[in-house]
Amino acid sequence: MKNDALEMIELELAVLIRRLTSVSTSKQGANLDRASYLLLHHIHIQGSAGVKALGELLQLDVSTVSRQAAVLEQKGYVIKVPDELDGRAYFYQITENGVSELLAFRQHRKDKIEALVKDWPAEEQEQFGRLLAKFNHSLKQRTIK
Repeated sequence: MKNDALEMIELELAVLIRRLTSVSTSKQGANLDRASYLLLHHIHIQGSAGVKALGELLQLDVSTVSRQAAVLEQKGYVIKVPDELDGRAYFYQITENGVSELLAFRQHRKDKIEALVKDWPAEEQEQFGRLLAKFNHSLKQRTIK
């Protein structure tokens, strides 16, 4: 890869992170933060999940997942379900209220993104999504090693 391309990627990532941080600090109408959103999303997709599995999936330690899940439980977005095979363990399961909040929050995020890329051709929107997914996959693989 050319040095110019690397410099552009490096700078644009720094700008992106700064702007995302700035935008995410104004949480107008948001009942979820990024960490809660991702945790709730994975619980919704999996049906139910334990803290160890969630930690591995999100690349977080068990104590962090437990703390974040406790907040979701306090809000009524998830419930703890005992593990029938291991009486000491439990799974988190999303509630109807949690599904409703997740879908509303996701739609809010999609609406904001749509406003940002509304003037882009559909092909560029799809390409950007694919490239972001590819970049995230590379980042995940790098952090696992």
